[in-house]
Amino acid sequence: MSISINLQEIKSSIPESITLVAVSKTKPVSDLMEAYDAGQRIFGENKIQEMAEKYEETPKDIQWHMIGHVQRNKVKYMAKFVSLIHGVDSLKLLKEINKQAKKHNRVIDCLLQIKIAKEDSKFGMSFNDASALLQSNEFSELKHVSIVGLMGMATFTDNLSQVETEFKLLKSTFKILKILNPKLLTISMGMSGDYKLAIDCGSTMIRVGSSIFGSRNYQ
Repeated sequence: MSISINLQEIKSSIPESITLVAVSKTKPVSDLMEAYDAGQRIFGENKIQEMAEKYEETPKDIQWHMIGHVQRNKVKYMAKFVSLIHGVDSLKLLKEINKQAKKHNRVIDCLLQIKIAKEDSKFGMSFNDASALLQSNEFSELKHVSIVGLMGMATFTDNLSQVETEFKLLKSTFKILKILNPKLLTISMGMSGDYKLAIDCGSTMIRVGSSIFGSRNYQ
């Protein structure tokens, strides 16, 4: 199976309103360009340095999404070009993104990462933390970031009813927080193994890697 065929199969299986982020982490630029040539323009990476290197080597109409955990000291490397940062889990991080965006005279779109999984290894904010952040004076002073939605990662499990419960938790959290911040439009949840379930539960953006590019080779 080719990357372009995989991509077309996924696109034909999801509603047009769903944004597909092709997760190109650990994959060479040649693979990414095969997806690009098939029409894909949104790519997700989980390491800032790798994303910055690929940005330099690829067409400038690509939208780059940072989907991994963000270290504050590395925000500066992506501030000039990143299109959306999925994993914002603290006001401290948001302030750093704001500071770096200001240097480039940009407003960077961000998603608040909500902890919906039971696993300790998953990052994210509680509902109460996110609610407090959106209502805080400190947040209202940040002019170079825009919170446009929420992101969540379900537990890595074969128990789909648990995954469904976690996805529905993100959707209900979104509904309440949208009252506080009407700019919230995006719900980023669902990956290769569960994106159809995520869409059924209200996802508007899916992050798909191995179903497009094949399984990853972590060396």
